[in-house]
Amino acid sequence: MSDASYARNARTTPTRDRERAAWDKEAVNAILDAGLVCHLGFVADGAPVVLPTIYARVGERLYIHGSTGSRPMRGASVDQGMPVCVTVTHLDGLVLTKSAFNHSVNYRSVVAHGIAYQVTDPDELTLALDALVDQTVPGRSREVRPANAKERAATRVIRLDLDEVSAKSRTGGTGEDEDDLDLPYWAGVVPVTTAYGTPEPAPHSTVPAPANLPSSRAAV
Repeated sequence: MSDASYARNARTTPTRDRERAAWDKEAVNAILDAGLVCHLGFVADGAPVVLPTIYARVGERLYIHGSTGSRPMRGASVDQGMPVCVTVTHLDGLVLTKSAFNHSVNYRSVVAHGIAYQVTDPDELTLALDALVDQTVPGRSREVRPANAKERAATRVIRLDLDEVSAKSRTGGTGEDEDDLDLPYWAGVVPVTTAYGTPEPAPHSTVPAPANLPSSRAAV
């Protein structure tokens, strides 16, 4: 394994469509950095739970935040941590074929396995909280009031080191069976994008909108 890629193991190697998988860090980071919401999987009281939440990547770590009362934040201790699986997915297109079986989607995804630990170091906690704000709009943490002591006490952040990680994606057109090519049905790809609308200021917001706000443009 080179420093530019993650090690492959049974958990990070797909059992199907392995040719769509990638382990290089550049591909993984691009997918993670383009996202806003991840799904955090863990086991609580003997049953699997998957929760959507925001996240941020800083170097080789993912930070995920929540209230001190949430189950994953209670389960990830400072010392023992909590086994988790984190996924991020972007939907890029609907792949419509002439047969029901061959329908698919174009997508980019990352799956990360590991042990999540609670962040308690004050400097790392500040770094993580700023990164979580900046994941929504780059530089946003420098334009707002930082969390005060009471707010920090009500917030918990967990950290997952990126070690067991893989990316998987599908691109391109339809994959038709040769026997279906002459069937009288439409086939093709419907692109899917995430778009930002025009920012709507709050009634009490009296300053101009920052120039770095996303506005009426497609997301990555």
